Amino acid sequence: MYAKLKKRFSQVDRWLVVILILVTFLYGLNIWEAGSANDFYTAAIVSMSKSWHNFWYASFDPAGFITVDKPPVALWFMVICVKIFGLHGWSIVLSSVLFGIGSVYLIYKMVKPTFGPLTARIAAFFMTITPIVVADSRTNNMDATLVFFLLLAGWVLQRAIRKRRGWLVLVSFALVGVAFNIKMLQAYMVLPAMYLYYWVASRQNWKRVLTQTVLATLALAVVSLSWPLAVDSTSKSTRPYIGSSSTNSVLNLAFGYNGTQRLFGQTTGTGGTFSGMGTKASGKTKTGAPTGGTKQGGMKKPAGGAPTGQAKPTSGMKKGTTNGGKPSGKSLSSMPKTTKGRPTGMKGGAGQGGNGIFNVGTAGVTRLFQTALGRQISWFLPLALFGMVAAYLAAYDRKKKWWQTNRKQQDVLYWAGWLIPVGAFFSVANFFHPYYTIMLAPPLAVLAALAITSGLKKAKSKRDDKRACWLRYLLFMGLGTTACLQSYYVWAYYPWLSLVILILTAVALVMMTLIPAKERLFLTLGVVFLCLAPGFWVLTPTISGESAAVPTTGLGTGTVNTQLIKYLKQHNGKSTAYLFATTDSNTAAPYIIKTGQAVMTIGGHNGTDNAISLKKFKQLVKDGKVKYFYISSHTNNNAIVKWVKKYGTKVKASAYGGTSETANGMGAIGSTSATLYRLPSSN
Repeated sequence: MYAKLKKRFSQVDRWLVVILILVTFLYGLNIWEAGSANDFYTAAIVSMSKSWHNFWYASFDPAGFITVDKPPVALWFMVICVKIFGLHGWSIVLSSVLFGIGSVYLIYKMVKPTFGPLTARIAAFFMTITPIVVADSRTNNMDATLVFFLLLAGWVLQRAIRKRRGWLVLVSFALVGVAFNIKMLQAYMVLPAMYLYYWVASRQNWKRVLTQTVLATLALAVVSLSWPLAVDSTSKSTRPYIGSSSTNSVLNLAFGYNGTQRLFGQTTGTGGTFSGMGTKASGKTKTGAPTGGTKQGGMKKPAGGAPTGQAKPTSGMKKGTTNGGKPSGKSLSSMPKTTKGRPTGMKGGAGQGGNGIFNVGTAGVTRLFQTALGRQISWFLPLALFGMVAAYLAAYDRKKKWWQTNRKQQDVLYWAGWLIPVGAFFSVANFFHPYYTIMLAPPLAVLAALAITSGLKKAKSKRDDKRACWLRYLLFMGLGTTACLQSYYVWAYYPWLSLVILILTAVALVMMTLIPAKERLFLTLGVVFLCLAPGFWVLTPTISGESAAVPTTGLGTGTVNTQLIKYLKQHNGKSTAYLFATTDSNTAAPYIIKTGQAVMTIGGHNGTDNAISLKKFKQLVKDGKVKYFYISSHTNNNAIVKWVKKYGTKVKASAYGGTSETANGMGAIGSTSATLYRLPSSN
């Protein structure tokens, strides 16, 4: 037994262990300062933990009135953590941290069998230091969970092909169905890669492959639609309203708000567009401090334009944090000296102007290179693009026809099949947050790693000399253009670092040419130099305990008015079902987290859902189920609001602290005059 354990231990890749320790540090350090992270989903976690009914439907509020705007699978894992460990900032984000670590491990497992341990280590490391991956993995958003399940699906498909196990093909596509119930159609972005990979890599006859493809697609459809159809077939009177849908339907939510609207532009949910959505945003916008962005939670906006100050900590969370999880007294990048809210030496604003949570640059082929998205995901994009060509060329077998691929080429096609469609979507889409680009992280990490190891391929014969030279050229061009792009990203903050990256990378490339015997050493140094800037970017959310609602800029959801809670508890009767009613989830979320009581959001996430009719609302008021309505600055004038203003009685602001400085639900920060109305029992 001892001998077997010793043998297994000796087979463990020590470098992988080091990388996983680094991942754990970056994703897990200071998560106890996460605060309530994304209030919107944290409120749902609190609500879902109270009953199986809420758990199944992903109810936003404890009363089961309305759901969040996503399916429940990722939230289920978060609720399980909260039920095991209790409601804390770190337990809310724990599952995301674990899935983020798991994704790095799966990258290694998928790359090593084909390309060897060196490429696998580099790919895992690049995934580790991709800024948006770190920022996402430290929050209770769904994206880290989504990427893990998509990588798991790819790994299972890889094993299915190599072991010729048809049932594993079905499992792999079923896992994409599970991912669909994490973030809906976003999960389907990898399907082109999976279909392509299965058809080019399978060693079975085409009839068998076709049959398995049909069965796998059926498995995908069954798992994908199981929860949506189960919910939609349930009587609407016995389940929550489907938040952000226009017809109270999960399928409408999947193919509308979370589907076509992401590509063509939003027509429901917020009722408008924001800076950065569509093609009007400037790709030259200076987008915040190194990754993670600002926190949510009641930050004032001074004349200088950069946010300062923090909200009061949410009850039940660790003291010293805001609603969004920012430690009190720390600057955004955890630097001791700041100027107008940004680290000393930075040029430009520390935050995006306007509604930066939708700042995705200018649509077009260059969008991923622009600063709005580039500083989050594209640090190794040029290297990956050159690596895609280099790796395929390096694996080319002259003895085969051009259409006959080998195992290495097939794997390259898989990662290219992931990168190209997803990259194309983000290049033209109109409605998404910058942190969605975590979807690009796995193929970018793998293809960038392949660029490095393919460039080291030696010629085995004179016939291979020409190919070896081309591989070397591709490597040099990849490293050089990557250095230039990184310098462009860094220049707005630290011009000296831009010069360091350019000069040191150039020196490394020159020395590789002049001293071939030390080629690997200088190549290693060149790669290290290219890791400096993204490495710094990923450290900032870790050190500052970042767990923002929207990892690039933060989504302010307002502070908890404890005086309001006290007033409502004193004046609400025992028969009251809701602490109060309001229009949107961003206003309601902090109060659900703070009190654990139900707050009715008549308009869902952004205040524009038709979750309840005026007639039904008036009946609830008549029955004494809801006695107060809280109108904040981002309230629309729908029929219920008009009725409340006409027949409700204003409560004196001095009684509940009605005027406060908060951050509204779409990121605009300023003074808010919130009004509380006592509702009439008639009319």
